[in-house]
Amino acid sequence: MSRSMYAYTKSILERVSFDPILFCKELEKAVKILLPYELEQLTEWLLSFTKEKPELRQCLVYINE
Repeated sequence: MSRSMYAYTKSILERVSFDPILFCKELEKAVKILLPYELEQLTEWLLSFTKEKPELRQCLVYINE
């Protein structure tokens, strides 16, 4: 597989960022399938990505479970 799951997940989240509900659903799925180190990377990316999109910050609860 040429793309990592992290890169794939990130691209999906970027595409659905217009809808907070869909974003949360995709993030919830990602948390279940990503490896621990990928989840750390995703967490860092999410904190940066959601700075300009406060409506998506509510979804960060899924990465802290």
